[in-house]
Amino acid sequence: MNKDVQKPTAWARVTGWIHHHRVAAFLAAGFLVAIAGTVALTLLQQKPVPESSGKYYSPLTGEQVADEAETKQAVTAIMIENSPDARPQSGIKDAGVVYEAIAEGGITRFLTMHQQDKPLIAGPVRSLRIYFLDWLAPYNASVAHVGGSADALAEVRNGSYRDIDQFFNADSYWRAADRDAPHNIYTSFEKLDALNHAKGYNESHFTGFTRVDGKPSEAPTATAITIDFGGQLYNTSYAYNKTTNTYARSLAGAPHLDREKGQLTPSVVIAMQVEMKLIQPDSGHEDITTTGTGKATIFQNGTAQVVAWHKADRAAQISFTDATGRDVPLVRGQTWIAAIPNTGGSVSWR
Repeated sequence: MNKDVQKPTAWARVTGWIHHHRVAAFLAAGFLVAIAGTVALTLLQQKPVPESSGKYYSPLTGEQVADEAETKQAVTAIMIENSPDARPQSGIKDAGVVYEAIAEGGITRFLTMHQQDKPLIAGPVRSLRIYFLDWLAPYNASVAHVGGSADALAEVRNGSYRDIDQFFNADSYWRAADRDAPHNIYTSFEKLDALNHAKGYNESHFTGFTRVDGKPSEAPTATAITIDFGGQLYNTSYAYNKTTNTYARSLAGAPHLDREKGQLTPSVVIAMQVEMKLIQPDSGHEDITTTGTGKATIFQNGTAQVVAWHKADRAAQISFTDATGRDVPLVRGQTWIAAIPNTGGSVSWR
């Protein structure tokens, strides 16, 4: 009499196959593990990682923010004039990072970078220079300006930037009645936020500077800083305040004021030495070498540290390294970066 043959279960068939095909099974398992690991790493890289559990920090200033969404908030850059007729300016005190450089004729100009802190009024807004564009490119930022030099406009209009030029967005700017043209164009973040949103510029993804908590030096060695751009109307100085661990900025021998919020007091001041030359025949506009490497001095916590600055290309963020080649962290808060020409400029402290 024939007896029914019991068919093996599905699990028995799988284990039997594995038993007879050990090598193939091992390779298949390894492949699946590798795929899972790659997917997990990709997801991790796409998500900002807080500096410590439960805390998030602004990539622009290093200051603590409420949540992950704050770390992705769109960055907006504004070109701010610094001729005597433009003073006092508005909105600079709320900038996370400020770049200062000569625009033409020895006259300096500012590029202010804003993320969390948004002034109600900002200006006077002036024209763009290509080296300021080089400095803002790594921030994935919109740039507010009124025209610019020929090379800067050719670059910013090539489709790779978030250009919010006043020439094409006049409703987002206005002319103030209490200033003479061309020193009277202003904007606000109510208008700029609306303009950015309309253009889809809702987030910025970028790598900022390495940041650390500030700690005043017990024995400060650099409490008075002088940065010379080559002209009395534009030379600056900083007085260190150990109590606040900030630097009170003066311009042309007087406190440099934000019209609405008082004296400017960055947490970090950096004097970055650069090569500068005239562009011909572009109306005498200056050109500054922004890539490569050069000498810089970082002032923070009441001390001075001579370092090297590095920038690989237009898209790369500036980095600062010490004599051993290690990255130098910057104190959280507003950072002021002054680009001083190697010829005609200087920095000193005591």
